[in-house]
Amino acid sequence: MPLLNVVRIDTHGGPDVLKLVQVEREAPAQGSVGIRQTAIGFNYIDVYQRKGFYPLPLPTGLGHEAVGVVDQVGAGVTDLARGDRVGYINAGPGAYADYRNVAASRLVRIPTGVADETAAALLFKGLTAQFLLRHTHRVVPGDLLLVHAAAGGVGQILCRWAAALGAVVIGAVGSARKRKDALDAGCADVIVTDQPDWPERFVAAAGGRKARVVYDSVGRDTFVKSLDCAAPFGLVVLFGAASGPAPAIEPELLNKKGCLFLTRPSVFPHNADTAVLRRNAGDLFDAIAAGHVRAAIGARFALSDVAKAHSAAESRATTGATILVP
Repeated sequence: MPLLNVVRIDTHGGPDVLKLVQVEREAPAQGSVGIRQTAIGFNYIDVYQRKGFYPLPLPTGLGHEAVGVVDQVGAGVTDLARGDRVGYINAGPGAYADYRNVAASRLVRIPTGVADETAAALLFKGLTAQFLLRHTHRVVPGDLLLVHAAAGGVGQILCRWAAALGAVVIGAVGSARKRKDALDAGCADVIVTDQPDWPERFVAAAGGRKARVVYDSVGRDTFVKSLDCAAPFGLVVLFGAASGPAPAIEPELLNKKGCLFLTRPSVFPHNADTAVLRRNAGDLFDAIAAGHVRAAIGARFALSDVAKAHSAAESRATTGATILVP
């Protein structure tokens, strides 16, 4: 049997636990296809799973998003053929590979005109932005939003798409050097959260108003103060933990802060059903075609350099999306 290159971990830990190994390539099972992968998306959930914050049974692969070309078709698959360009976000961990078998029900077709690296940079992050903007809260013109990590991969997509929907977006970034990237992504203004008075600076930047929605993917370092940025009856959306898990709070605090709503959503449940996944992906591809969403690829790493990609992400040295190239 031919061999494929795949990244495995045998234990949770730092980037050094990531190992590139060769394993035999198996034929796709019934209902699945074999994909020659051309671009792999990196997402911060990969770091959480590597470190054991979201533990996986070991040994395991990592990665949830990739794009490639179908080159084998398993029995029972009638809607895909060899040569089709496809992508996925939710086929279980294991996207860090140059070849992979994936259930056809988990795949979306990549439209003509969308490059492989663009799709790999946008599928996971774009579908995250899609559910945040169209389902968790359906953004309407005039909504005031605070978006944390506005210079990051999801953050830039979220800001640009929200602005295109007519929202007023104030971005938050961890350092001044990321401010320009957030402004270029459509933010009306950007605050830096390196000082404890950043909620007051947000309110000042927003002209004395507080946010209809706060999108917080940073977690531990920002969550409690994010509550101070939401308007009465506003919504705080905690959808990540780049700085670590958010602290537990008493529900009564939401009342004291202005009868706030709090939610902790995830991209996977929002795209668990095949028809819903493909409909949401269609919404994303429409936004790409309209120019409301575009890829901001900040870094590329060879699959063999995956440990360097993880180290760069954890040090918050990157902006935009990171791509792994098989």
